[in-house]
Amino acid sequence: MSCDFLALAQPGVQKLSPYVPGKPVEELARELNLDPQSIVKLASNENPLGPSPKALDAIRAQLDELTRYPDGNGFALKQKLAQRYGVGIEQVTLGNGSNDILELVARAYLAPGLNAVFSEHAFAVYPIATQAMGAEARAVAAKQWGHDLNAMQAAIDANTRVVFIANPNNPTGTWFSAAALEQFLAAVPEHVLVVLDEAYIEYADDGELPDGLAFLSSHSNLLVSRTFSKAYGLAALRVGYAICSAQIADVLNRVRQPFNVNSLAQAAACAALDDHEYLARSRASNAAGMQQLEAGFKELGLEWIPSKGNFIAVDFGRDAAPINQVLLRDGVIVRPVAVYGMPTFLRVSIGTGAENERFLEVLRKALGR
Repeated sequence: MSCDFLALAQPGVQKLSPYVPGKPVEELARELNLDPQSIVKLASNENPLGPSPKALDAIRAQLDELTRYPDGNGFALKQKLAQRYGVGIEQVTLGNGSNDILELVARAYLAPGLNAVFSEHAFAVYPIATQAMGAEARAVAAKQWGHDLNAMQAAIDANTRVVFIANPNNPTGTWFSAAALEQFLAAVPEHVLVVLDEAYIEYADDGELPDGLAFLSSHSNLLVSRTFSKAYGLAALRVGYAICSAQIADVLNRVRQPFNVNSLAQAAACAALDDHEYLARSRASNAAGMQQLEAGFKELGLEWIPSKGNFIAVDFGRDAAPINQVLLRDGVIVRPVAVYGMPTFLRVSIGTGAENERFLEVLRKALGR
C-alpha cells in the first residue's frame, strides 16, 4: 500500500486548495477547438497594451548573457527603485512577483500558534501563505465588499504577527482613504507587521488613493508591496518588490532565494520604470475601458462594484457560473470569483476597446438581451 503523503503534510497545508489562475487561452482553445486568435482573455488583470517597448529593448540586450546567473542582489533595480521613491537601497526587497513578497513575509513571521488577519473577499494568496506556515488565517467580514479596517484592528490579538491589507483590493476593486489608513496604522500594535498590498496603485489618479510609501517613516511596522505585473505590463517576467524598514528587509532577505528575480526581469523592470509615456498610456487606456464596461453594464441593468484597479466585478444577482460557461463557449475568458465568496459575480479585466466590446457583445447574447 502506498503512503498517504497528504496525511503527512502539515495540517495547514492539508486544508488548502491549490491556487487556480485564470484559464489560459491555449487551454480553452484545446478544450473547445477554438482558434486561439479569436479568444479574448479578460481574466488575469493583465495589461492589454503589451509590454513597454523600452522593456523589450532591455530584454533583447540581455539575451547573450543567459548563460550567467542573475545579480542575486538585484542591485541596479533596487537602486533605481530607491532613487525613484526616496528610500534607502537597504529598504528594498525584490520578489518573484509580489506574490513572492507575501510568501517571504509568511515564512519569516508566521508559525503554528500565530495568526494573520486579512479581509473577506481579499487576495487568495493571503490565506494560502498563512496556512502553509501552520498559522491561523483570520478572515474578517467585509463591509460593502471592502475592508472593514475597524473590525480588522479588533481581530488582532497577542498572537497576531501579520495583517494583510490591499488598496485597491482584488477582486473587489474597493479602496480606503489616507485618513482611514492613518487611523488603522496608529491603532495596530507595534509587534504586528502591516503588509499594504499596492499591486494596482499605479492605476489610480494622483491623490485618489493614499501612497503607502508616505507612511513608512512614521510606521516602522509597515511594508508596502508592489509589482511590475499590472500597469507596467510585465506579468510573465514575475518581478515585484517590497519597501519597508531596513530591519524588516534584512529579515526577508534571510529567507529569500538568492536568484528569485531573473536577469531579463530585472533589466525589463529598470527600463519600464523609465517609460513614463507607457505608464500614462496604460492608465488612460484603463480609464477609458472602465467607462466602456460601466456603460455597458448600465445598459444591461447590471450592478457592479466601483473599482480603482484594472478590473471590475459585475453582479448578476444569481449564480454566475452558467453565464461564465456561455462566455467561454464564445471564446471570452473572464474570472469567476465564487471561491472569494462572490458566487453571483464575475471579475472582468479591462481590455482594449475592441476586447471590451467583444465581451459586452457576448454578454448580451448570454443574457438574452
